Amino acid sequence: MCYGHNHSSSRNTLRSRRSPDGENEDSVVVDDLRDRIAETEARLRRARAREAELNRRLEQMKRFVSVMEIMEAFLERRFQEQKDRISRLFSSVSTK
Repeated sequence: MCYGHNHSSSRNTLRSRRSPDGENEDSVVVDDLRDRIAETEARLRRARAREAELNRRLEQMKRFVSVMEIMEAFLERRFQEQKDRISRLFSSVSTK
C-alpha cells in the first residue's frame, strides 16, 4: 500500500495534458483533481477492506484464546482431581 503517495507524478501528468493550442487550464486541473480523488477513494476502499479482514482475524483469535482458557481450566481441574485421587490411594495404602 502506498501511504506516502508522491504527487509530483500528478503534476507531471497535469503538465503533459496541456495542449499546445491552449486547452482550458481549469478543466485540466479539475480532471487531475478527479483522478486524485478516485485514487484516494480506491486507497480508502482497500484500507477499509484490510481493516475488516484484520477485525475478522482478531475476533477469530479472541475465540481461540477463549477456547484455550476453557481447556486450560478443564485440564487443571482434571490434574488436581487425579493428584487428589493418587494422594488418597497412597494414604490408604500407608495406613494398612
